[in-house]
Amino acid sequence: MVSTIGQLVAWIWLYKYIQKEGSERNLRSLSSLVSSKTGAREAEIAAILSVFFLAIYAAAQLTAGGVALNSMLDWPETTGILIGFVLVVAYCYAGGIRASIWTDAAQSSVMIVGSTILCVVAMGEVGGLSGLHNELASIDSSMVNIYPSGLKFGATLWIAAFFLGGLGVAGQPQVVSRVMTLKDDSDRKQAMVWFFVWQTPFIALMFIIGLACRAIFDGTLSASEAESGLPMLAQSLNPILGGVILASIFAATMSTADSQVLACTAAITDDIKPEWKQDHGRTKQVTLVVAALATGISLVGQQFPGFGDSVFALVVFAVYGLGGIFVPLILIRMAGYEPDSQHTISMMVAALLGVFIWTLMGFGEYVFPSVPGMGAAFAVHFSLCWFRDDSSPNPLGRYSLPTKQFAAIGAVAMVALVGGVEYSYYAIAPDASDASDKTGTYSVVGEYSFYEIAQGSEYIEDGGSVTINASSDDAMSSLDGMNIVGVLVTITHEDTETINGPLCAVAEPPQDDTVEATISHADLSAGEADTNSFDFQLNWHNSSLLNTNVSNMTKADIESMLDGGGIGFGTHDLVIGVTVQNGGGLGCNSNDDGQDVSYTIELVSLDYSVNPV
Repeated sequence: MVSTIGQLVAWIWLYKYIQKEGSERNLRSLSSLVSSKTGAREAEIAAILSVFFLAIYAAAQLTAGGVALNSMLDWPETTGILIGFVLVVAYCYAGGIRASIWTDAAQSSVMIVGSTILCVVAMGEVGGLSGLHNELASIDSSMVNIYPSGLKFGATLWIAAFFLGGLGVAGQPQVVSRVMTLKDDSDRKQAMVWFFVWQTPFIALMFIIGLACRAIFDGTLSASEAESGLPMLAQSLNPILGGVILASIFAATMSTADSQVLACTAAITDDIKPEWKQDHGRTKQVTLVVAALATGISLVGQQFPGFGDSVFALVVFAVYGLGGIFVPLILIRMAGYEPDSQHTISMMVAALLGVFIWTLMGFGEYVFPSVPGMGAAFAVHFSLCWFRDDSSPNPLGRYSLPTKQFAAIGAVAMVALVGGVEYSYYAIAPDASDASDKTGTYSVVGEYSFYEIAQGSEYIEDGGSVTINASSDDAMSSLDGMNIVGVLVTITHEDTETINGPLCAVAEPPQDDTVEATISHADLSAGEADTNSFDFQLNWHNSSLLNTNVSNMTKADIESMLDGGGIGFGTHDLVIGVTVQNGGGLGCNSNDDGQDVSYTIELVSLDYSVNPV
């Protein structure tokens, strides 16, 4: 819903500017739109970034086609990707942008029919909307709540990311190129009506289908296989209807991919190599190379599970990368601000880094990269306006900066809005622990780290013992936040017994002494004894769960068995004793009164993750 509002704002406001500029300046590409003149340095860089992200976006569509064929026909995903490549090239060669627009219109009909059939089937499987609600609530209560659980950065940024994501559609070259083909503003308004008439029911249908797949395939599909849910659901249909669904999936992916390839071609021939613009043979070669690049990205991505082979991950990265780069530039130009090349390039680079770093750090799980992407671009814009001599000092272009009184009122309103949103999240969002109460199969992965808190050497006489007191405060690095689950003791010793006398050749040789060690902490203890060097560990966690799949348990139960609970902090007492074993005999004297024993005490930290399979 919030994303749709963002798209509505884009159609009413941004697209009006884009259509007008495209018509007046005879533009074909988004990269030309964000520069003052054709061939400018910023236009070239914008075109390169467009090609980079659009190639990834197109690769995601080819990957989706491969997933569909793999799930429904058991064909290798690479086969589906290569078939998609052939279809995309055929689409592009058949008639260019206008043919792409007309085929999109035809394919959208297939998509609506296919999604309607699949939605009816899905509702039958789960028992209607009420049955779907009950199924989802039993799996995870957060799926029937307006808010998800565990938002690290709060609800405000989470909501803002969806709005900016919708607004960011105006930063997608394959969409903007269509807006630029409109003759006048009345065409834009008519196109907007048709857009929402088709998109709104389609999104609603796919949303319901997605939730139904989550309920139907719970425990069957792992998180990494979630994108196979829709084609797997289609397998329950008869061959004819299943074929319609497969056709609708391919229609959705190919209609998007060919538009992206054509947008890449326009960016290259308009802004990187404008001398190729009227050379139709060279233009077709560029189209083929771009399609091959997207195919290569899709094929290589299969070797990087979790990102490169994930349609969702690729789309999110590409969509928000494009939105972060282009939408801030469009907005400031709409306001009448004319940035020079350095200003424009700096904003684009900042947005690129914002999206890339945010994605690399894994924060996209909580807030989509639209926020850091656009936020970084605007931060650079305002900074350059205020501190760079060559940039106009008014960041709002033809609009005056707000007065202090107006700014204060705006700040108060913003604080009130954010406070209200965060309070509502605090009040009604599900507890993150709710999702931990579901019995199922979980993949448990863990890794140990060791932190020395004591080491040394002691000479211990026969029958004697020494006590070493070690504290977690003596660790050479901070243990704050560590999950301490055990203590490791390492004992090394070497027998130094000597024998002498006339009959030593036939007497017992030197015997290894026995060293016994016991470590105690709180009410726990463990020990071991051996004549050789040894180590042993005192644990207060279930190490057998690590690096396995655990079934018939809840996530909370597993975590309780792997969480140290703060037990490892404090004093650890190590007691070491020695029992001498003498060799020699009659006519052969033994010289062995004790033993040198070296010890090391290390706390054991466990870093683990528990994920549903």
